[in-house]
Order: sequence, then structure tokens, then C-alpha cells
Amino acid sequence: MNAYFDPDSMTVAPVDLGDHAQAAKVDAFVLGQEHSSPFHRPAWVRAVADGTGQKAHYLAASTMGGQIVGVLPLTEMQSRLFGRALVSSGFAVGGGILTDNALVADQLADACWALAGQLSCTSVELRGGVAPSDGWVNREDTYLGFCKALEADDEAQLLAVPKRHRAEIRKGLGNDLVFETGRDRRLRDAHYTLFAQSVHALGTPVFPRSLFDAVLDAFGEDADIAMISHDGTPVSAALNLYHNGACMPYWHGAGASARGLRSNEVLYYRLMNLSRERGLTHFDFGRSKVGTGPAAWKKNWGWDPEPLSYSVRAVPGHEVRDVNPLSPQYRRKVNLWKKLPLGLANRIGPYIARGLG
Repeated sequence: MNAYFDPDSMTVAPVDLGDHAQAAKVDAFVLGQEHSSPFHRPAWVRAVADGTGQKAHYLAASTMGGQIVGVLPLTEMQSRLFGRALVSSGFAVGGGILTDNALVADQLADACWALAGQLSCTSVELRGGVAPSDGWVNREDTYLGFCKALEADDEAQLLAVPKRHRAEIRKGLGNDLVFETGRDRRLRDAHYTLFAQSVHALGTPVFPRSLFDAVLDAFGEDADIAMISHDGTPVSAALNLYHNGACMPYWHGAGASARGLRSNEVLYYRLMNLSRERGLTHFDFGRSKVGTGPAAWKKNWGWDPEPLSYSVRAVPGHEVRDVNPLSPQYRRKVNLWKKLPLGLANRIGPYIARGLG
């Protein structure tokens, strides 16, 4: 964060994501940054827009010579229930300002705040990245990230898991479970069915099916679905993102028999080993909220949590948009949603969930 740039030599401008050359140039910058995420890629913000109907925006800071020195992907979220907000990145657990220069970060933040005003968004949320300086509130007490280097081989990967959870993996490996990966329609159908069941059990509306298809189509070889089946029936599945040497199982779903079969344990263990075989170096479990069961489950694998930093800002007189289903204000709604028949929840859920990203 110490590189020097003359502020008069920089400009911050919107990127035309429909222009292949502009998008490719931004993507090359993102892929070349050590601390970037899949949620910084133009493919992500385009897929979110295509899959949910929300609007994509993208800001890039460049020198007078045209060299990109920082970027900020943004999703303009519009919802009758949850209001209007500018989010980096929408439907993601990461994003935010990507640069190695504090001056560039502040210029991108200023441009973002100005854009929010133009779009009548009352709040902005930057999920990760460089924290802006003036006018923003930085939060590090809500979410944890779990990313760790992969071990040298399958046995070392198993032995790296604490003894108690390792026993659960071994039990699952003895249950005649079938592991496969791919992007075809059969796997997409199975994954979405399992994901919808899982989020309904948690009391939250399911995202539109079109979002999952759009992400898989946009990322190509950098995304796929991993699935575990038992006796021909899908029981656990995850949509995975691959970025800068890391595998991130992002959207996970499981059926009622998953716990007894330990299929989730086998899914992730097999995915870790496959990731190593593909030449990847890290496995990113993604984010979980502090003090929750998912966070504890990831710790049981031997993954140490890292606090995630989010920067937020709201127009005076307005609150920062809160779409966290664990918030006290949503507790009653969550309990009511769980009682809806699954078929009904799956029909109306995507219309609500389009505004939750």
C-alpha cells in the first residue's frame, strides 16, 4: 500500500462490461492480483446481472497511460422489501476495492459513493478489499473466512483433520458414496434441488435458478459442480469457483440423508484431493458468521478463521441495508418461511431472493 501515484495522473471511470476488450483488460488485472477473489471478475458481476435482473456497474482507476491500478466491481441492488443499495459484490462474500495503493482506494471509494448518489442508493457495502478512509465504517466482528493450504497428498490431507472429525470422514468413506464433478444439466438440476432444500430448512428464500446457470456459463472451466450420490440418489452437492490457485465450494446443498451418510464430509474431502490433483494450492471454505454452527464445523476440519473486513456507508438519516437472515428483526420471518411447503417456497422464493444478494 506504499506505491506512489500522482493523483493528477489518475482517472476513475466506469468500465463497459459489454466491450470485450475492456472486460478482458480488467479481468487480466484481477487475475494478476494476489488478493483478488472470483467476485472481482467481470464474469461475476455480469452473471449476477444476467441471473437476477440486478444492474452491474464496474469502476476502474487508470493512469494517464492507460494502466489499470485499481478496480471496484458493484451490483446495484433494488428490492421493494430491502431497499436500494450498491454492493461489492452482489450475491458474494467478497469483493471490495482491489488495489495496492491507499490513494487509489480512496479515489475508487469516492467515485463509488458519488455513483450511489446518482443511482438513489441509500447505502453502500464493500465486502472485503481495501478499507476506505473518511466517511466509512469498518466492521470486522460479523463474518469469518476460512482458507488454508492443501496438504501434500490424500493421506496427509486426512491426517491434517483433527481426530474426531477425521473419524467422521472415515465413516463416510465406508458408505459406498459416489463422487463426481461436471457442469452438465443433470448435475445442475441435482445441485439446485439440494440447495433449495437446504436453504428452506434454514428459513431463507432460494436464489433464482438462473443465477447458478449464469455463473457456471460465465466462468466456464473456472466453475463446476461436485456431487455425492448414494444408491443413485444425489445427497450432497456444491457449486465451486476456482480462482488464483484456490478452490472455493460456494453454494452447497444437502438432502435429509446427508448427515447420517456423512456425505458432506466425503464431498469436501474428495474435492480437496481433486483440487490438489488439478494443481491448486488452497481450499477456501468461504465465510461463516461468528458463533454459528457452520463456523464451528469448518473449525472442526482444522481451518483457522480469519476476520473478514466489510466497509459500509449510509446516507444521513438512513440505515445500512441489513439482509442477514440471522438478524433479530428477521427471526420471526425465518420461522414462518420454514413452515411453508417446499414447492410453494421454491416458486415464490426466487422473486424475494433477487433482492437479498
